[in-house]
Amino acid sequence: MVMPFLILSLHTSVGAAITWGWNFLYQSFPQGRNGFKVGMKLEGVDPEHPSRFCVLTVAEVVGYRMRLHFDGYPECYDFWANADSSDIHPVGWCEKTSHKLLPPKGFKEGEFNWTSYLKNCKAQAAPKSLFKTLSSPVTPSGFRLGMKLEAVDKKNPSLICVATIMDMVENRLLIHFDNWDESYDYWCETSSPYIRPVGYCQETGTPLITPPGMLKRPPHGFQVNTKLEAVDRRNPILIRVATIVDKDNHRIKIHFDGWDHHYDFWVDADSPDIHPVGWCDKTGHTLQVPLVGQACPTPGCQGIGHVRGPRYGTHYTLVGCPYSDVNLSRENLLQDRLMCHAVAVPGSAHPSLLSPPGCDPSSCFVLVAPTWSLALTRLLSFPGPDLDLQQALHQSIFMPSLASNPTHRLHLFWEQHCRLLPEVSGLTAKQVAKWTVEEVVTFIQRLPGCKEQASVFREEQIDGEAFLLLKQNDIVKILSIKLGPALKIYNAILMFKSQEELTGNKPPVLRGIQGSIGGAAEARRKF
Repeated sequence: MVMPFLILSLHTSVGAAITWGWNFLYQSFPQGRNGFKVGMKLEGVDPEHPSRFCVLTVAEVVGYRMRLHFDGYPECYDFWANADSSDIHPVGWCEKTSHKLLPPKGFKEGEFNWTSYLKNCKAQAAPKSLFKTLSSPVTPSGFRLGMKLEAVDKKNPSLICVATIMDMVENRLLIHFDNWDESYDYWCETSSPYIRPVGYCQETGTPLITPPGMLKRPPHGFQVNTKLEAVDRRNPILIRVATIVDKDNHRIKIHFDGWDHHYDFWVDADSPDIHPVGWCDKTGHTLQVPLVGQACPTPGCQGIGHVRGPRYGTHYTLVGCPYSDVNLSRENLLQDRLMCHAVAVPGSAHPSLLSPPGCDPSSCFVLVAPTWSLALTRLLSFPGPDLDLQQALHQSIFMPSLASNPTHRLHLFWEQHCRLLPEVSGLTAKQVAKWTVEEVVTFIQRLPGCKEQASVFREEQIDGEAFLLLKQNDIVKILSIKLGPALKIYNAILMFKSQEELTGNKPPVLRGIQGSIGGAAEARRKF
């Protein structure tokens, strides 16, 4: 077990109020520097699928933290980890320990080889010396693979369910809930307060009889109203000044100073995302202090990060804010990484925009109608004499996708679409998805006033599938196309997709998938 860290100093908060340091912290100051470099390869646990070990690349290093990228997948699935995380391992670890390693997208099972892969990618394997090693030998715990126990569901802490030990690595156990999806699995130490012996729930009111080797963890020692530095779980690139506002036996409740209590959340006392005061300063990581000015409409948010993942560094509107009311209730706006893949060059840390056949690009994100409409309406409201054209463009973009009866509205406005952009008439998203790069360029050249912009699509090698994935923000900010031509291009993309809906060929959108996920969660609560 990691020894707790003792804070002895007296700290002064931003408001000049004096607060005493708290007693114990499992995340101590690191002993050395973060030696990981961008581009290094390694193996690690997928945080959304804890039973799976994947090929990873270091995409960014900030202080003692790093952003890890799944080779062959979009950057939106990147995640942050500490340099001493127990979930990352050197190249070859899976083979040595008889764990199955999932290769990058595009490799068949059994064909992946680290030596040739590193050579082809011209990449470096992260040195073994950079990874965390136990300072003491593994303590015999008495736990074995396949043993049954009762465990707390971390996603629904009020539930204690039948579970099985599916894997063991040193002093850590992989807990799997019987007959549940693997997404609920989690790793914990043998002394974790989340695991109980069989029969615990039947022995209410009686002393807990633990199996041989089961260690009891001491109280965490955290006190209410003490300060710390905590990773922002809604925007993990950030670490903020925080206060402990509540606690229980093995958790603490985090409040970000200067923020509304609406954003408070519970975290395990041994979480790797909480740090002692001064941790950021010592490790070279930027600390987000209590805010004064605002760069985003959400109180407390400075516009750093984006709800669509690490690929987007900033946002300026509610629709892109991870803390806005429309996004706060959603755990994840992305489809499961293993359900909706993007095609990439093996080993590349920068996959392309393409999606494979059968994957609906428009379903990869949930678009929230009211704020999306508000944001683009503001862009469309530029001064100009042709107000009728502006209104027609606005209707052609929003009316089909936001109406309560989209098919009915499509019939009403399709003739108007064709008058605005006759080049789109008769084409569907399914047809466009098969276009080559040159066919996309030819189409852009035919759009009124977009001939000069066609060369950008040739330079970026954007074919039909990639073209359908583009959002207005991508066209303006990433491709650097002016707003006027960008609106015409994006309007054409929307009409391709709308025509697909009209012909009845479009598969169900993500909003329906979200509903099925919610139904599954409700069913589990009744378990």
